Amino acid sequence: MLKKLKLTDFVIIGLILLLVVIGTLAVFKKKNFANLPIEKETKINFEVFFRGITISDTVVPFKAGEDAFITIRNVPYTKLKIVAMDGRPRMAILPANNKEGYVITQDVSVPNLFDFIVKLEDTAKKTPDGYVAGGNKIKMGIPVVIEGEKYKYTGVISNVYEAAEQ
Repeated sequence: MLKKLKLTDFVIIGLILLLVVIGTLAVFKKKNFANLPIEKETKINFEVFFRGITISDTVVPFKAGEDAFITIRNVPYTKLKIVAMDGRPRMAILPANNKEGYVITQDVSVPNLFDFIVKLEDTAKKTPDGYVAGGNKIKMGIPVVIEGEKYKYTGVISNVYEAAEQ
C-alpha cells in the first residue's frame, strides 16, 4: 500500500496531521490563540477632527443629539449619537505690530471653509491595547467617515477617553 502513495499524498497527510495537532493545542489551551483579554466594557467618547469642510449654506451639517452612520477604516460600523460639535472658520496668522508679533484672525480668502470636532459616544471593550468597538480599535489617528442625511465627510480620531472622564 505504501508503494502506491506518491509524494503529494504524503504532503497532504502531513498537513492533515499538522492541523489536528494545532486544533488539539487550541482546545487544550496549550498556546494562546485568543485575542487580547477584555478588562471591562465601558462607555467611551471619541472626538473626530474634520479639516477643511466647505459649507456654502448657513446651516451646519452636524447637530448634537442626532445619529450619524460611522465607517471606521473603510469598514461600515453603525449609527452613533453625536454628543457635541465644535465648528470654527479657517483661521490665519497675520503679522502684527505688538509685542506678540502676530494676530490670529479668520481667513477671509476662504470664507466658507470650516474645521469641526465632532464628539461621538459608543460602548467599547477595554483591552491592554486600548478600546475596541465592534471589532475596530478606537485610537487617535484612525480615519473615520461620518455620514448623515445630507453629508458624508472623512476625518481622523483626535481624542479617545472614557465617558466619565470629562
